[in-house]
Amino acid sequence: MEQSSPSCHQKAWPEKPMISQASRPQWGTDEVCEMQVPLGSGEGPSASDMSPQQEDPLSCIRACCMCRPQAEAQKLSFLASICTICEAALEDSGAHYRLCVCPLEVAQCIEELLQEEPAERLDTELRQQAMNAIAAMSRAWLLPEERKSSLLRACLGSVLHLPRHEDTQDRDAALYMETMEALHRLLQVLVGSAGTSVLMELQNILELLLPFTTCQLAAVEERAMACIARLLAFSNTCPLPEVCSCFTGAVVLRHQCTENQRFPVLGKLAGQLILCCTSTDEGTRDEAMKAVRQLFIFIASQRMWMWQKDPKKPQLRERWQTLFYEQVSQENNARKIFRMFLKYLQYPERVSIFLTAIESMTVPSLHSTELAAHMVDVLSAEVHFPPGQVQKIVKVIYSSLPSITAQPALESLGRALLVLASKYPREMVSSLLGCSPTCTSVTITMWREMLSEPPAVEKVLQELLRVLTNHSLYHMSTSTGDRPRVLALAAARILPEIIQLPLVLKEAEAIFPQLFLALLLQVSFTMELTLQEVEIFWEVHQQHHLTPIRAAVQSLKVLLCGVGLQKQMEAIEEQGGWDALLSTVTHLQGVQVVARVMRELPGALRDPIFHQLVELLSTKFCSWEMVAMVFLVEMLECVDLSEELHRVVSLFSTYLQSQSVGTQQLVLRGILQLSKRQDTARKMLGLLPCITEQLQDADSGARAMALPVLSSLLRLLERGKLSLVALELASNLPALFEDESGTVRQLSIHLFLDTLSFVEGREKRKMRKEVYRSLVPLYLHLHDEEESVAKASQKAFLGAARFLHWRRLEHLAEVAQFWQIGECMLVERRKSAAQDYLGQSLLYLQSPQESLRREAVRFIELIGRHEIPTVRSRWWRFGRR
Repeated sequence: MEQSSPSCHQKAWPEKPMISQASRPQWGTDEVCEMQVPLGSGEGPSASDMSPQQEDPLSCIRACCMCRPQAEAQKLSFLASICTICEAALEDSGAHYRLCVCPLEVAQCIEELLQEEPAERLDTELRQQAMNAIAAMSRAWLLPEERKSSLLRACLGSVLHLPRHEDTQDRDAALYMETMEALHRLLQVLVGSAGTSVLMELQNILELLLPFTTCQLAAVEERAMACIARLLAFSNTCPLPEVCSCFTGAVVLRHQCTENQRFPVLGKLAGQLILCCTSTDEGTRDEAMKAVRQLFIFIASQRMWMWQKDPKKPQLRERWQTLFYEQVSQENNARKIFRMFLKYLQYPERVSIFLTAIESMTVPSLHSTELAAHMVDVLSAEVHFPPGQVQKIVKVIYSSLPSITAQPALESLGRALLVLASKYPREMVSSLLGCSPTCTSVTITMWREMLSEPPAVEKVLQELLRVLTNHSLYHMSTSTGDRPRVLALAAARILPEIIQLPLVLKEAEAIFPQLFLALLLQVSFTMELTLQEVEIFWEVHQQHHLTPIRAAVQSLKVLLCGVGLQKQMEAIEEQGGWDALLSTVTHLQGVQVVARVMRELPGALRDPIFHQLVELLSTKFCSWEMVAMVFLVEMLECVDLSEELHRVVSLFSTYLQSQSVGTQQLVLRGILQLSKRQDTARKMLGLLPCITEQLQDADSGARAMALPVLSSLLRLLERGKLSLVALELASNLPALFEDESGTVRQLSIHLFLDTLSFVEGREKRKMRKEVYRSLVPLYLHLHDEEESVAKASQKAFLGAARFLHWRRLEHLAEVAQFWQIGECMLVERRKSAAQDYLGQSLLYLQSPQESLRREAVRFIELIGRHEIPTVRSRWWRFGRR
């Protein structure tokens, strides 16, 4: 048969020679119809207006497309006219015939006629005439591609579902045989006229036929299998195009093949044919064996085509050719046929066979369940699957499992899940979590099968742990397949269901610190879920009031009880820890309660938890730093830091730069704890520069924590270093005297007083300048609204006066004669000091404390009496601002 290029296929009926679609061709007349009448319109000539003998083929087609024929004779005339037109178009390519009817309408009309035919009887030739018309359109390249599949599906549905005709002498039986032959011819014409697209056409037809092989009607299955066998036999006689090497199994890097060179239906076809070889219906079995032989020939032709290009292996080529025909003719055992197929098929086809075998288990009455189970066992053990294929397998098992009841099938799927979990733990875990984030009964069954042997248990639990801990790095993902927070929630949800399994419990004990902290952090992350993510979970569990965060907390409880820490679980309950975890307001308090209970564990359990905390906080882009840091700081008091101290110091240095104020405060609290421990105190000295920076950059909360830390660490420095650090601090601390926090004001004034006793030598002379600068702030804060700050100021002012050996000032501070201190400061110092006092006092006019503003005004007036011109000038400029 002549091969045609796909470019020859037209969406409109062409004339010979071809003309543009704009001028729609009309057959048998030079008139061009000005307006096309829609299908079903009452206008225009009707199919009943003239008899078949009076009308020409074109008029009949036009009439039937505008008004669908009702009488049997009109239908047959319409179909015969199509054949006539198409045959004429093939024979007379130069005729200028035009057709005003679109081929889409013709195809639709044929399809509707087929659908109207009664399925329970065959008493006319309409079906075979319809298929002849479709074949004629295909030969003439007039069959629209967009209608081809639906038209062919209508043909198959109309013919394959016809009733059996056992009596071959019966007229209906003869008509049935002619109709089946017409169907075979149609399929062959479609393949034969496809040109370079023959593989695509063959695949499309096979994909339409395969569903009929599993319809549970013996007659239909047998006919569909016969169609496949006949079509494959015909295709093996056609000159097929060069199939891509990725089909034949050769490894070709960076190759590109066209759609015309692919045959992806091969695996599904092979799997279904092999299964049908064990059909309960003898006719279906026989036709399946014929189809299997033809499929082998098809594969062999492709293999031998490759070898024909390799002259170095003539003997190997002959041996393969002989082997094909011997095995096809001798192997009647379905299992052996299956094994033989595996030698020649690559992983995409093997995956398709795997999926076909699983799906066949849902209807055990059709084929041998034992064969399907055997196919699953062999493929899961021997085949290497890419990640995407593993996900596809898991989804098919998940969707098929509820419908599978045969014990051999269930056992084989259990073995497959176990093998796949051992070979591809990451893909299996993520795929199964994605199938059911809410953990349905089917999912639980699959998890239990995957966790029935030790090697798989270890790998699967490690993967669950990875999902729980690493999802924060990708929490911005929005796609369904890559929504890590939902997968992490699913991982937390499944743990209570599997933790009681003996093998799982044993492995959970081995990785308890990691698993415990991962679940605790999961509780925190659950509070950040988006509404869409919550709905995925809540939709199923709302009737049980099991919100995502409650599910995560429940998983944590089950884990503690499972590993023998029920007393700790109850202690947390008694202290309100579990309830606190459920609220965003009290969540961190709940974490503190959990940490305080867990720090009472024996060192063998406690120290690994602390080590894991350090590991987690060492993770780059750690977004759960607050929760982990709360837990770590709570455990600092009781853990052995001999091995972890250097890492803890490094973590503290890093997290002091955190953007989270709460994290900064937690770190400073931890440093303060360690600075009070004899074995760790001096190691904290390396953090002094970072802590000093907190005084300038942090908020009041962090400053309130940093000041006691500095006070504690200063006492650990050697005298020479201490003197330098004290001088630097003394220059920075006065800026904190006006902090909004009374605690910060009090602590900074106390620390300033301490620095006076730390300096010596040359630093002592430099310190005098800093002390003079501090006098005005300290003097004004003698009137601070907070009594503790006022008392601290009095002590510091007294210390400053003693440091300066200013006896009268010292006496006034000691006896609390504050109203005379200002006068003393102005009288006993050089005149230039008044300028400095004035500048500092002006700043306090903006203080939020009324008492400080009032005292600043009084002091400025006092300065004015001593330096009237200068004061008036500065006051005027300040007032203008």
